[in-house]
Amino acid sequence: MTDLASVSTLDDPVRRRLYDVVRERAEAVGRDEAAAAAGVGRALAVYHLDKLVEAGLLTATYQRPPGRSGPGAGRPAKLYARSDREFAVTVPPREYELAARLLVQAVEADASGRSRAVLLEAARRLGAELAVGGGRDVGLADRDLNADRDLNAGLEGTLAGHGYEPGRGEDGVIRLRNCPFHQLAEHHREVVCGMNLGLIEGMLAGLGARGLRPVLDPQPGHCCVTIGADQS
Repeated sequence: MTDLASVSTLDDPVRRRLYDVVRERAEAVGRDEAAAAAGVGRALAVYHLDKLVEAGLLTATYQRPPGRSGPGAGRPAKLYARSDREFAVTVPPREYELAARLLVQAVEADASGRSRAVLLEAARRLGAELAVGGGRDVGLADRDLNADRDLNAGLEGTLAGHGYEPGRGEDGVIRLRNCPFHQLAEHHREVVCGMNLGLIEGMLAGLGARGLRPVLDPQPGHCCVTIGADQS
């Protein structure tokens, strides 16, 4: 029940706010920044951040401020980042990941490639179903500013609702900070990343987002799919 004990630490509202602050940042977060973002005092923030580290939900590192080194540079700052460790709590116990591994292995074993084609089509259909209600099918020629905003909100809301943690960069590209299928992708990358791409293609089709195109672009600490402007 270690996972349950770790996850239950988020019941505390202050601790949950601090965890969300760190989780939503692309870079590690210092104590002062976390405290300010969560709206709590520094001492209280330090206490809860360190408890989150003890629970395995965050990791902590030490780093000197940029441009400062050597004697007189001061003590390194303690920075916090989300842990890569995964937690699963089911009561009674279930083995959904085991079933997923067996299914992926079966797809990989099909030398004809038919199973992969069927999986990709199923992923696209499911992605479209998940996107229903998240936006309207609005053609590029008919969109106005509000329609674009609605579509972007619908897309990012759909992605966030299924664990992808989307973030739009200054270049307009949507990068996904989390892969909901991380463990499977680690051991069955080709099949799972292809399925992931099909799922997000389906979401975009369901939203009518014809001006956007998902592509495979694996980056450390991110999902294998990024979403940018369709250049075709």
